[in-house]
Amino acid sequence: MELHNLKYAPGSRKKTKRVGRGGGSGHGGTSCRGNKGQRSRSGSKIRAWFEGGQMPINRRLPKRGFANIFREESQVVNLKDLLRITDTDEITAEVLHRHRLIKKQTAPVKILGVGEITRALKVTCSAISQSARTKIEAAGGQVTIP
Repeated sequence: MELHNLKYAPGSRKKTKRVGRGGGSGHGGTSCRGNKGQRSRSGSKIRAWFEGGQMPINRRLPKRGFANIFREESQVVNLKDLLRITDTDEITAEVLHRHRLIKKQTAPVKILGVGEITRALKVTCSAISQSARTKIEAAGGQVTIP
């Protein structure tokens, strides 16, 4: 077998439909476009959201509220989840990411006070609830917000 002898597998390649090449081709006459109408004309374009002149749905429906483009979504971690981390007492975004408690290291992390904590932890996070802070400090730990 050599490069100049290679051929495509039979049936793997299909000839393109050549329209407008006479009646014998089966694609002559109206060239597979049907009779009359906007789509049969050359240069016709109909936008996907066009509804034939009817008032479009994006204009029929009322607009409500607004989306704050500056909103930063925090990743939430509960106190009870921090107890699963046994290899270190310093809790940072990197440690949480390594233990798969958060998805992104770069996004802000907020610690919530759901659950009890039994050992002293050094927690560094973007935000923390008041109940979580009191529980950590009552267990002898400390909280740092950079």
